Amino acid sequence: MPRPILAEDRIHPAIRTKITGLHADVLKEVQDAVVSHPVVVVGMAGNPFVRKARRALDAAGVVHLDLDYGGYLNQWRRRNTLKLWTGWPTFPMVFVRGSLVGGADDVRQLIDSGELKQLLAA
Repeated sequence: MPRPILAEDRIHPAIRTKITGLHADVLKEVQDAVVSHPVVVVGMAGNPFVRKARRALDAAGVVHLDLDYGGYLNQWRRRNTLKLWTGWPTFPMVFVRGSLVGGADDVRQLIDSGELKQLLAA
């Protein structure tokens, strides 16, 4: 599933470091978390869909790590780093065994179909 991304040779060398380092701490924290925990929910304060995903996982008895980055009025630039990394445009971002599975509705479908249990058992 290739996504169009500006080729590195189309980015001036003087700004490559700035691009690479922009909010790298957030990206590293999420990357480390998805490697270390079977289920990770990345969200933001005040988002009802983040709460919906977490409640669905709780109701299904699925232990998950929660990471939040700001709310609607702050840290949006830091969250943009995660959107650019994943290509997923909204929050939550739910990862299962290191793979992005989508948001709240997607998690609900995985729970209802039994696929989430299969993914966690693999």
